[in-house]
Amino acid sequence: MKTLRDLHQEIIEREQKSGRIFPEEQFPYQMDCLLHPEKYEKKERMTAVCDMEALAENEDVAAVAETLADDEKKVYALIAPAFMGQFGEKVAPGQIRSALKAAGFAGMVEVAVFADILTLKEALEFDKHVVSKSDFQLTSCCCPVWIAMIRGIYGELVPHMPGAVSPMIAAGRAVKKIYPGAVTVFVGPCLAKKKEAKEPDIADAVDYVLTFQEIKELFDAASIAPREMEEDEKVHSSRAGRIYARTGGVSEAVQKTVMQLHPDREIMVHPVQADGVKACRQMIEDIRAGKTEANFFEGMACQGGCVGGPSAYDDQFSSKKSRDALISQADGRGIHENLGNYDMESISMHRE
Repeated sequence: MKTLRDLHQEIIEREQKSGRIFPEEQFPYQMDCLLHPEKYEKKERMTAVCDMEALAENEDVAAVAETLADDEKKVYALIAPAFMGQFGEKVAPGQIRSALKAAGFAGMVEVAVFADILTLKEALEFDKHVVSKSDFQLTSCCCPVWIAMIRGIYGELVPHMPGAVSPMIAAGRAVKKIYPGAVTVFVGPCLAKKKEAKEPDIADAVDYVLTFQEIKELFDAASIAPREMEEDEKVHSSRAGRIYARTGGVSEAVQKTVMQLHPDREIMVHPVQADGVKACRQMIEDIRAGKTEANFFEGMACQGGCVGGPSAYDDQFSSKKSRDALISQADGRGIHENLGNYDMESISMHRE
């Protein structure tokens, strides 16, 4: 079985032969702070003093705060791609990382980098299974409500859905592989992720799930304001990983990756997206009735995608405006340029 390192090298060599040179020296070791922590780890761990009484009403937040107060434990924040813009228009990702460290987290890992990895997996699945006009694929990476709908109501479509875990689960497994004994806390806008993290076959990955609103409660109790923090910037993900948070982001990322893998492929990705549960049901009915010519179907239970989740830090309109401004400033490297020479084959990306 080929590793991501092998695939990355094949893509680089093929495109170099065609005359394209990747400026990889501009993006050295995008995940060094995760894979080689000894280079970056601070001598003193910053732990804020929290008002525990203010957190007592929220069981999840109180449990995370108690864990952060334990100096014997290393706690890592796995932050969802939807974090872009959630903390205000002028709050940079590096300031959020600093805020989390001030709260006692050992570090912040962008889950979007594992969206990059799973984009490659989805693209390879498409290349393997979609070989005729009648073939199609249901994207399986992001939304637990979408996955539950397919498994629970439309079971006959499960064979068209690759058995991949979500980027959240992949991120949790990676951190625990690198840091045995680490505590992982996913931070995002989605309440359904709390249930996903407890499902038996993937419960090894994420210890706690906090919404953006709940992380705000933690910050408030510790008197931490992200907008006032100094920036601790370490770029993890590509633009492709970060746009997973919005409807159409997965389709766009996979579509571009398939084109990069096989630019001369006869059947390319022709995607269609559904926004909201009602639209997801209608899209599935269209598939069953043969009323669509698409071959890649993306479902999101929340309007607008994950960024429209029910428990966000900021309102959807404001966060979208801020997120779009921040994403527009991101470099445009592809996922194969971002992954670098990392051997992740020992970390399971598969779900039974």
